[in-house]
Amino acid sequence: MRDARGFTLVEVLVALMVVAMGLAALMVAVSGTARSSGYLRDKTLAQWIALNRLTEVRLNMNKFGQNTDTGELVFAGRMWHYDTRYFDTSIATMKRVVVRVYEGNAKAKGNPLSESTGFLGTSLSAPGTGDMDWNLAAGIPATGTPATGTVTTPITPAVVPPGTNGQAPIR
Repeated sequence: MRDARGFTLVEVLVALMVVAMGLAALMVAVSGTARSSGYLRDKTLAQWIALNRLTEVRLNMNKFGQNTDTGELVFAGRMWHYDTRYFDTSIATMKRVVVRVYEGNAKAKGNPLSESTGFLGTSLSAPGTGDMDWNLAAGIPATGTPATGTVTTPITPAVVPPGTNGQAPIR
């Protein structure tokens, strides 16, 4: 019998099977990651569209009387459509607004990629304004008219030594 050096055909085939199964598992993991990444991108874009639509509704009060509103738009180079619905609340002057965003044109139905809810009406302050006196909420006495933000009690800021960021030195 000769001294055989190297691998037999069976050993080579077993090694190739192990490598093939490892590569197949790697491909499944990579394709799953790519699929998840694409879904998250689409969901993020849909969320931006929904929040933009809620802002449009709050700034454009003439849509207040309708119960539903749909539309299409191109965003990030793709076609999207949205469905805006208005619901009554227990407060007569306030409505709940629900925006659902779908991928594709209005003929393509399915599950929405995003859904955002907001409120509008005369019971809320106008966008970009606030009528909360935050000094009262913090327990600082104020002598102004409530809910206007006017405070006649001066608030003196604490003096922070330079370079400390307001933190006590470590000893």
